[in-house]
Amino acid sequence: MSIDHYAFASDNASGICPEAWAAIEEANTANVGSYGEDSYTEEACRLLCTVFERDVDVYFVFNGTAANSLSLSALCKSYHAIIAHKKSHIHTDECGGPEHFTGGSKILPCSGEHAKLTTAEIDRVVMKRRDLHFPKPKAISVTQCTEFGTTYSVDELRTLTEFARSHHLHVHLDGARFSNAVASLGVSPAEITWKAGVDVMSFGLTKLGVGVGEAVVFFDRDLAEELDYRCKQAGQLASKMRFLTAGWCGLLRNNTWIEIARRANAHAQILREQLSLVPGVDLLFPTQANAVFARFPQHVNAAMASKGWHYYELAGIGDSRLMCSWATCKEDIFAFVNDLRQC
Repeated sequence: MSIDHYAFASDNASGICPEAWAAIEEANTANVGSYGEDSYTEEACRLLCTVFERDVDVYFVFNGTAANSLSLSALCKSYHAIIAHKKSHIHTDECGGPEHFTGGSKILPCSGEHAKLTTAEIDRVVMKRRDLHFPKPKAISVTQCTEFGTTYSVDELRTLTEFARSHHLHVHLDGARFSNAVASLGVSPAEITWKAGVDVMSFGLTKLGVGVGEAVVFFDRDLAEELDYRCKQAGQLASKMRFLTAGWCGLLRNNTWIEIARRANAHAQILREQLSLVPGVDLLFPTQANAVFARFPQHVNAAMASKGWHYYELAGIGDSRLMCSWATCKEDIFAFVNDLRQC
């Protein structure tokens, strides 16, 4: 097997996993209903209800930015504010999408170790301004796993959501790598969503290997009123919906999604262990999912790039992020670390 020099650039760099690909091929064999009126979309919704142990309301969209933005548009009006970590994807990487879809809701960024929100920071933001001349806080957005690859425990989530409730704030969860968090924590999806106080989440399987398509999942169905119209207006209603949802069926059947996430997490642990043996490498943040953050000397980054290796150097923290996906294998890890030693 040849070495993939994009292996650690992102879990978006990998292709569609075999289980999702087989389900998409299956969906390509017949004429079915359009705009979600098909058996694959119906099955995907039914499987998500089983996964979350609840009758959830589900809307499939093309990508994570749309999922986050449309989720928040259901919670907030134009004069509201959304409290999120300053490193959150909705704040740093979505081109003002949440602000656009909510009609102007302002994101109020917070600090917090390991990219996690804290009750103290939420309280600081909520209490800083309570007058009519400042946007009214209406929701918090929690990322699970965080942008630094860390996870919120059940107790941490409950503490945040209970505090949010005390301030009459809704709770949104950005779950682009939710699968990796479930696998890491060893809990049921329900325990770290609605049972912990989450109102709506953006559930992503794209990074896990599904290909295209994210899900907006409402645990409080009343909040989803007319979201179907929002999705349509936003250009997020797929005419051939089965090609977004069939891959979900392939991963959600038989809990394949959890097994894939566990494998990616396990490879991240192996990568971390191997990097810890290389002199001059500093490891950053706990490796609790499928991301490893490390600090390499700048000349090493340049030398690795000259060897063809691709990974993100993060300007915001001045360090590097290495991601493991369903396609990562030990051969990739040992080849990367061997070249790193030479550099």
